[in-house]
Amino acid sequence: MKPDINNLSRDTIVEFIGSIFDRRGDEEYLGEPVNMGQHMLQGATIAEQNDQPEEIIVGALLHDIGHFTSEFGTFTMDDTEDRHHEDAGAEVLERFFPSVITDCVRYHVAAKRYLCATRPEYFRRLSDASVHSLNLQGGPMDAKEVAVFEQNENLEQIIAVRYLDDAGKRPDMVTPDFWHFAPMVQRMVDRHCKTQT
Repeated sequence: MKPDINNLSRDTIVEFIGSIFDRRGDEEYLGEPVNMGQHMLQGATIAEQNDQPEEIIVGALLHDIGHFTSEFGTFTMDDTEDRHHEDAGAEVLERFFPSVITDCVRYHVAAKRYLCATRPEYFRRLSDASVHSLNLQGGPMDAKEVAVFEQNENLEQIIAVRYLDDAGKRPDMVTPDFWHFAPMVQRMVDRHCKTQT
């Protein structure tokens, strides 16, 4: 029996996310040469190695958590084929994390579309699987979409996580496990919860 998200709390959310990494991290990542857990851990590790702020590291670590939202008991077999994992992940996390983290999750797909529209060299760096998903996600943004997207107050962090998303696809990269990052994840949860009380 999977828990209902309403039963998760500030004190249990990090442990529960860690259990997802432990139990399901080895699932296939959309045709890429790494699994889901490796992909997210690589992004976080690269961010940490480059002395990025904790919100960037945690944003990279959790950006694809929406692929596992069935764990939270909030989605059903009536879901459409495209589950919009970015929205699903942000919806799960927004109760526990600052908006900068949830924006990095919610808009990492939009950031790919944005970068393809505004930086022509970016498209050439995408993997075949990422190009395929780009087509399903609407392709490069048009000028109106770009203008709206650029108004997001967390644009810089969202773009940073997008680049980490693209970088986290190395089959030979060794990373620490989720529990290395858990104290940092908890600090983000605590920071958010303090602002809500």
